[in-house]
This record gives sequence, structure tokens and C-alpha cells, in this order.
Amino acid sequence: MPKIASSLEDINKNHFLKEKTIGFAGKEIVYNVVFNIRSALFPGVYEKYPIDETRINILIGNHMRVAAVELSNLVEKVLKNVCEKKDSNPESCTECRDKADDITIKLMKKLPETREKLHKDIQAAYIGDPAALTTEEILLSYPSVEAISIYRIAHLLYEYEVPIIPRMMTEYAHQKTGIDIHPGAKIGDYFFIDHGTGVVIGETCTIGNNVKVYQGVTLGAKSFALDEQGNPIKGIKRHPDIEDNVVIYAGATILGGDTVIGHDSLIGGNVWLTHSIPPHSTVYNSQPSPVIKQQKSDC
Repeated sequence: MPKIASSLEDINKNHFLKEKTIGFAGKEIVYNVVFNIRSALFPGVYEKYPIDETRINILIGNHMRVAAVELSNLVEKVLKNVCEKKDSNPESCTECRDKADDITIKLMKKLPETREKLHKDIQAAYIGDPAALTTEEILLSYPSVEAISIYRIAHLLYEYEVPIIPRMMTEYAHQKTGIDIHPGAKIGDYFFIDHGTGVVIGETCTIGNNVKVYQGVTLGAKSFALDEQGNPIKGIKRHPDIEDNVVIYAGATILGGDTVIGHDSLIGGNVWLTHSIPPHSTVYNSQPSPVIKQQKSDC
């Protein structure tokens, strides 16, 4: 016990942990913000109990109010963590508070547009999956909708230059679905991930409209440029661009910031690509030649 107590004391003395986590309130509030925003976008889908349809507008309003208050407080805290003025005059400075309110208002105003984008994603899943019988089935059960809905919220915050929170949101989706979409990726309309497990979409990836991706696809970096100290250089283009109307089958890996997959192309399963291809291309590996042996029957 003394060793454990001593170790905990050392951890608590760590300036980084104090500065970055105390007062932030942890992951659960971020997850609660996600829950309330998505409950406002799709009433009844994420609720624990059935909702009264006659009070649906009140329910939406309540979810938006809770999300707005919690999000604004969270954004203020993460902005203060990186604010250069926080130690100069913390009592009178309201810059982080005002910026947090402004970001929250912007995001709330974007929710109707976000809902429309998600309807398009659901429609893409319905058109692209012969196993889907209704759009309700897709909304209620498909992991891609789970991951993409959280991504689209997180992406707005990423574009508003909010630290930490967008990544926490998409990693939450990653935990729940096995689909890893960085909030910095730019994804167009009618996006569908079929099955989904193991999909990775990097920060600087750009995806056009009507793109369909299967499980195990990686849209990643080919290599990392290093600085003089040997550390990866941040903020540079590292991930590929996928143009409109592209289908990428299971297990394909596409790497590199200068790699462009031309529109209306088809990328076969387990393909490895590190260079661009023109529009209307079909890329696939040669057919394997498996060895099939039949055991002799005892009869």
C-alpha cells in the first residue's frame, strides 16, 4: 500500500496531468454531449424509454439546451488550457468564455444541415446494401451510422479549431463500432461504410460524394516527414483523396497525401495502393490459385 500511495502522490504532482485534466470533467460529459446532440437530431433513437410524440418538440429543445450548456463549458475549459493569456489576468479575461459560447451557437445552428447530411448517409446505406429492408433498420442498427453521426458532429468542432473534444468524440465512436474516422477528415454526402469493422480514415483524407467503403479499409499515411529532432511533422497532408462515386472493397489499403483515387473507380479487395489512379479505373489483384485437396473416403 505505501508504494501505491507514493506512486499516486507522484502522479498528482505531475503538472501536465493537473493542467490538462483537473476541471475538464472527463470523458463522460463529452459522451453525454454526443448523446444529447444525436437525441435532438433523431428523437427516440437514443432514448432509454419510448417517447411521447406529442411532446417531441419539448424533448428536442431539452436535449439541445443540455448539450449547449455542457458543450460550452467543455469548450471554455479546453480553450483555457491552451490560452496564452490565462496566467496574465484570469479574473477579468472573458475571451475563452465568449469564444466557447460563439462556437456552441455556431454548432447548434448547423444541426439542421447535419441532420440532412445524415439522412443522405442513411439513404446511401439503403441503396447500397441489398440486406437493408428499411431506413429505420439502418438508423437503429448499422454501425456506420453510429460512427458517421458522431464524426459529423466532431468535424464541426474540429473546423472551429476546438482542441481535444473532437478527437474524444470520434474515439468514442471507434470504441463502439471499430470504425476509426479522424475528425479532421473531409467527407462528402451519401457516404456509406458497409459492415465497417477495422475501417481507418486519416486526418487529412478527403472523400467525395457517393463513396462506398467496406470493412478493413485503410485510408492512411505512406510515411511521416520528420523534423530535425526526428519527430513527425504535424499539420501536413498525409492521407489520400477519394473522388466521387468510388467503391473500395474489403481490406484495401490506400496510402499517401499525394495519392488521388479518380472518380467512378473501383478498388478491389486487399489491394495495396500508394500512387494515384485516373477516373473510371478498376484495380484488383490477380486471382489466387488455392490448392484444394480432397481426403479419401473410408467408404
